[in-house]
Amino acid sequence: MYLTIHRGTNEIGGTCVKIQSGTSRILLDFGMPLVNKSGNNFDFTPCRKLSITELVKRGILPNVQGAYSDKPEIDGVIISHPHADHYGLMQYLNKDIPIWLGEATHRILELNNIFLRQNNKILNPKYYEKGKPFTVGNFTITAYWADHSAFDSYSFLVEAEGKRIFYSGDFRSHGRKARAYKWFLHNAPKNIDYLLIEGTTLGRKKGNPKTEDNISEELSKLFKNSASINYIYTASQNIDRLVSVYRACLNSQKTFVVDIYTANVLETLSGFARLPSPLKGFPNLKVLFPHHLTKCLFNRGYGKMVNKFSKHKISKNEISENPSNHVMLVRPSMKNDLEIINADRGNLIYSMWEGYKDKTETKEFLDWLKSKNFTIYDIHTSGHADINTLKECADTLEPKSILPIHTFYKKDYKNIFSQKIIELNDNEIFNI
Repeated sequence: MYLTIHRGTNEIGGTCVKIQSGTSRILLDFGMPLVNKSGNNFDFTPCRKLSITELVKRGILPNVQGAYSDKPEIDGVIISHPHADHYGLMQYLNKDIPIWLGEATHRILELNNIFLRQNNKILNPKYYEKGKPFTVGNFTITAYWADHSAFDSYSFLVEAEGKRIFYSGDFRSHGRKARAYKWFLHNAPKNIDYLLIEGTTLGRKKGNPKTEDNISEELSKLFKNSASINYIYTASQNIDRLVSVYRACLNSQKTFVVDIYTANVLETLSGFARLPSPLKGFPNLKVLFPHHLTKCLFNRGYGKMVNKFSKHKISKNEISENPSNHVMLVRPSMKNDLEIINADRGNLIYSMWEGYKDKTETKEFLDWLKSKNFTIYDIHTSGHADINTLKECADTLEPKSILPIHTFYKKDYKNIFSQKIIELNDNEIFNI
């Protein structure tokens, strides 16, 4: 059996792992890079018209034999969760390759195709379920529900030829699914030969991370003491964070205003968990119809995705009449809508990874709000495991060896883990 990390031994994001047993080959994730070779944020826009051959040559697409050809040699791609750095290059795969993913993840990707103009259409999705083994070629795979900032996230046990490989995916222990992590600690598989464990937070400041309840409490305090509008800049798919904001709004008697995209995300995922959705009777939740997005949706034939929230619509004028009563989810593309809202001061809560501030559109957006007398607050917690959680996970699984992945600091693993560390490079073939 052979294992190749095509991307992820020296960077965060763009993860792709191939495992081969006999003639069976699977891929764990197939993500978009987060950074370019210089370490700056990766921008795929200039690459959209490039051929597969050119994308492989430039190192953007992983050089996986049989992944793009007319005769695919991959038995299945297993997607761990709906973050683009784990699925974002799927559009280039041969369409006959089966894609295994959680059902909720598939629903999110379908929304992304509409709202984010992505092209990750899956013709024949195959759904796995937590705790239920499934087979792909020679492999038996079991998904374990993970606590992460993405909804529907999983780790995997991969078994073949008497060997056991555990792939952590992205995980943490301080989110709203912390109980899932605690359950894992008591039910983790044993006799692991190789553990591929993420190290996203290595190199960052040490200390206990904030929990989502900490975030909600901090937001509640800010909202209660605010005499002006509160904007919050966070990902529409960070469901844990949206729940934290919503709870803070209830606690401070504010109305939480989301846009159509976020409303559709919440409504779709409310079929899988009890989440605040405008259509499920949750109080203090309204929907703003951003002009450009609304117009585009109608022009492209998606008017139903707008109209179903019409009874829960809030206008810009209604917000302007009493701005201090509202907490509003915003993003740079809504700048023209925010110009209409009569708010000459307020708060902007930045609740995302600090690295995104390097993006030009983000920097310009924050500078624009500062020019309008907005105070910027950073209230966030990582979607990834801190060092203590990484060690706890590894000690629970008791692997014979650890393979660093999804990290810029693989050299630090030997100082953290007691297990044997095997440092691989991208595209290196490793004999299991």
